[in-house]
Amino acid sequence: MTGLVGAVFTEHARRQMARRGIEEAQVRLTIETPEWSAEIRPGRVVAQRTFTRETPPRAFLLRVFVDIDRNPPEIVTGYWTSRIGKYRSSP
Repeated sequence: MTGLVGAVFTEHARRQMARRGIEEAQVRLTIETPEWSAEIRPGRVVAQRTFTRETPPRAFLLRVFVDIDRNPPEIVTGYWTSRIGKYRSSP
């Protein structure tokens, strides 16, 4: 999705990422080249991408929420989910 490349992290997003074991590079990859993204309400976009994590390897979906109604856009939060099918084609 265009316009998300220059997004900045909010302090809330950084705290949540640290708590949830999400790396900045994973968030950047997700918002710059998402597998799926959509505007879930005016001014807010969710972008998501699948990653393999853990031992043994398992697929997880990283969902990242970005407020696009400001300049620069702000990364609000992100989280991992193993319920990939639930979010594969819907917000």
